[in-house]
Amino acid sequence: MAEVPARAGLVGHPSDGFGGATLSVTIENFSARVHAHAASELDIAPEGDGQWPEGGLPLVSAAVERFARHCDSVSAQFDPVVHLRYRSMIPRQVGLGGSSAIVLATIRALGSVADVHLDPADLAHLALAVETEELGIAAGLQDRVVQSYGGLVFMDFDPQHVAAEGHGRYEPLDPALLPPLFIAWRPDAGGSSGAAHAAVRARFDRGEPRVADAMAALAQLAHEARDALLAGDHASFAAALDAGYYARASIYDLDPRHTALVAAARHRGLSATYTGSGGAIVGVASDPEALRQLEDDLAADGVRLEPALVTPAQR
Repeated sequence: MAEVPARAGLVGHPSDGFGGATLSVTIENFSARVHAHAASELDIAPEGDGQWPEGGLPLVSAAVERFARHCDSVSAQFDPVVHLRYRSMIPRQVGLGGSSAIVLATIRALGSVADVHLDPADLAHLALAVETEELGIAAGLQDRVVQSYGGLVFMDFDPQHVAAEGHGRYEPLDPALLPPLFIAWRPDAGGSSGAAHAAVRARFDRGEPRVADAMAALAQLAHEARDALLAGDHASFAAALDAGYYARASIYDLDPRHTALVAAARHRGLSATYTGSGGAIVGVASDPEALRQLEDDLAADGVRLEPALVTPAQR
């Protein structure tokens, strides 16, 4: 069995897909898990009443196919005829890394069957290929990298690093550097992130200055947030969180249901930003009374709020 936690993007996303930098963390509030073993016939199905029943099937099937090809490329013995059950409690399509968690858990479970183990960087790249190349989904490396390493990770995708090392520079940090965080999400406001990323990608590829400038600003904010945490400066970290949200808002068409979550946090004096593409936010729980008031505000609209349970590194 393999289990992969949800993730919350903190600062810099989505510049990971544009040569930028991000800071992200895995959280134990939700996870995806996959059981796999050799079988006489291929049998893939959801298990229980998770958040990704039949919707997870294309992800799992594509992961099996891609993993089989990877095994062929490294001359590893693997028979893709497997019995596989998957279950995810990660809220679907609200920006908490649900699809990447399913893919990564599938690859890890298959790795145990085939006795093939990937280091975190290679695992992240293989998982990204499942979605981008097998399924044609526009995505970046942030989710896969932080979920492969676990804990708090700073990621620099500067093209010079990629050219020199074959991948970005990934720096696991001590999760204890973080201030207390909260997450909030709308269970009824899920949506595909692929279309939004594809539209911005097209604008970036056309050389639109506004998009290029926003991606550069997001990358710089990720560096500033990292430095603030290392310096124990939680106020500057919170400011970077806020600034990242505004940089995203300058180039994306944001759903009013999602922006309302950030606005509600701001109303109570709390810093917050999107965890991913929308539907969920992450913020700094700097004031317990303000957080209690925010929870009451959001509950009236069917929004869930919880303390973010940060996972340790190397899960």
